[in-house]
Amino acid sequence: MQSIQITAHVNDQGVLQIPLPNHSGEELEILLVYQPVSKPIKRQWSQQFLSTFGAWQGEPLIREPQGEQPEREELL
Repeated sequence: MQSIQITAHVNDQGVLQIPLPNHSGEELEILLVYQPVSKPIKRQWSQQFLSTFGAWQGEPLIREPQGEQPEREELL
């Protein structure tokens, strides 16, 4: 028994085509387990968050000097 995993499209007539060129002319027993492909949700910043851009009205924000950083070990 061999297993393959593919993502395929079912046409308008509900037909799914799975080409198996290495098994041409053979009789096969097929077990089909399927699940719909979940489409990723497009992630975006909310409009409420975007409205805060440039909204700071207090004293100017200043980044203080960070000083010298110690040398770190090289990552592998």
